[in-house]
Amino acid sequence: MPTATTAHNTARRTDLRNIAIVAHVDHGKTTLVDAMLWQSGAFRANQDVDERVMDSGDLEREKGITILAKNTAVRYTTPAGENIVINIVDTPGHADFGGEVERGLSMVDGVLLLVDASEGPLPQTRFVLRKALAAQLPVILVINKVDRPDSRIAEVVDDTYELFLDLDATEEQIDFPIVYACAREGRASLTRPADGSLPDSDTLEPLFTTILDTIPAPAYTPGAPLQAHVTNLDASPFLGRLALCRVHQGEIRKGQQVAWIRTDGSIEHVKVTELFLTEALDRKPAEKAGPGDIIAIAGIPDIMIGETLADPADPRPLPPITVDEPAISMTIGTNTSPLVGRVKGAKVTARLVKERLDRELVGNVSLRVLPTDRPDTWEVQGRGELALAILVEQMRREGYELTVGKPQVVTKVIDGQVHEPVERLTVDIPEEYLGAVTQLLNIRKGRMETMTNHGTGWVRMDWTVPSRGLIGFRTEFLTETRGTGIAHHVFDGYAPWFGELRTRATGSLVADRSGKATAYAMFGLQERGTLFVEPGTEVYEGMVVGENSRADDIDVNITKERKVSNVRSSTAEELERLSPPRKLSLEEALEFCREDECVEVTPEAVRIRKVILDQKERARILAHRKRR
Repeated sequence: MPTATTAHNTARRTDLRNIAIVAHVDHGKTTLVDAMLWQSGAFRANQDVDERVMDSGDLEREKGITILAKNTAVRYTTPAGENIVINIVDTPGHADFGGEVERGLSMVDGVLLLVDASEGPLPQTRFVLRKALAAQLPVILVINKVDRPDSRIAEVVDDTYELFLDLDATEEQIDFPIVYACAREGRASLTRPADGSLPDSDTLEPLFTTILDTIPAPAYTPGAPLQAHVTNLDASPFLGRLALCRVHQGEIRKGQQVAWIRTDGSIEHVKVTELFLTEALDRKPAEKAGPGDIIAIAGIPDIMIGETLADPADPRPLPPITVDEPAISMTIGTNTSPLVGRVKGAKVTARLVKERLDRELVGNVSLRVLPTDRPDTWEVQGRGELALAILVEQMRREGYELTVGKPQVVTKVIDGQVHEPVERLTVDIPEEYLGAVTQLLNIRKGRMETMTNHGTGWVRMDWTVPSRGLIGFRTEFLTETRGTGIAHHVFDGYAPWFGELRTRATGSLVADRSGKATAYAMFGLQERGTLFVEPGTEVYEGMVVGENSRADDIDVNITKERKVSNVRSSTAEELERLSPPRKLSLEEALEFCREDECVEVTPEAVRIRKVILDQKERARILAHRKRR
């Protein structure tokens, strides 16, 4: 283990570097990791490797985003012949998965900040950079996708400097090196290329050199007792729970007795049955690990994130991992609709749902599960709407049937006044939609901060909007901009309650009886709005079957059949004249919901329904509210 002695009785692991790659969604983090793995010889020349190998989950590949922080190890040989291991943590770019970002940053000694050469710094860039600067980590700026025909490298670099200043970075932090890259082609350079041109180097060698020159080697105190921090959890079908740790001090060996220090301060002596180090994408068994190593250990079935493994003779706990508080909540409970249990093998009981939510808490530090006044329903709080929707989608794919309530904001009382979470929203839109989008955000109590026109026909606007106002915003935004607009938002703190918001101007078409939807009934109803179901779909009383073009709800008979007569007719004409139904995804269904509606989620279908299914009971409650 090569070391370099430094002042104050500390030493450094010169054969090791730990870095995190942070960026906005889709700016090329995972693609850059792919290129680094290939050029370091991690794969054989003829090996069949998926693109974006770090995005291993089904949902990550479908949505094109990183959800879980993962690490890989690159072995780099310097021109002088030194072998150096570079541990790379690929963190999510979406603020909803901020707990993953914070855990990833706790494992590393520096950061690669990736910024798109055309889009520049965006809200999630601000979010992850703020966390890195707060942790006082050195930053390398990588301007990626420099070959884009619409790249504007000089302006993007200036925008990044402004972002550092805006986040109160120190003089040392602002003095960062800049690497210009095209991750897709595996090329990087320290010389700024012309806009739309490839870097002048054919490899990532300039990037590797900059990492070694900028990111400090892990520091430790020789002779100090063991301290390893649990930053993540994984599971193996053969070994059970695996704790992913960063070793800060001392040495840990396979078969060793260690002190397991829980977050409540209690200490238990346990045995490390297996020890793994990462090589490329694989975990390889190891006999020992030292300061700076990122390891996986087995043998402690109940270990949790934020706990410490220490020397039994001198147990010293490390500070717990802290994450930002949740901003969005929604209720998740058992399926209570008349169609419950129709899917063979579905998990429908409250016990199974609660066990699954408890399992999610083990590995997701930014999630909270609170009881409600109903024994079969729980309030789940998270960082954002997307994070909660991802959890529900994962449960749906695992066979659970659920009733999911409309997302709500988590409020705070500060100095006796109710405060609500606020988001920083950035939108990129064609100039012709400027008025429509401005009106849309004004209705949602938004406040415009800046507006930039690059002279390309596109406008960028920064807004401050209450989180409530962004629930259901994306669908309307895409409709208003004909699918061309780009919107990103990030949590930006709390502000006094903004007052009442009406974010959905339309009502719902609600089925007034059970049965199967008929083409005959749907043909008459489609004039009233947009339908969500197709002929033959089984419906029940209280199920939302469409969107009313007016503001109020209408109870409709979507199961009505043509009266039987002795005149022969064909339904083919009706089918031809029926407009195709609007199929809602889970995220769209959650956005569509009003306060008195919820989403029924099953392995086969996503349906919107009224919380109170009975038509007469809903009418009685509405009349009572009007009298008040």
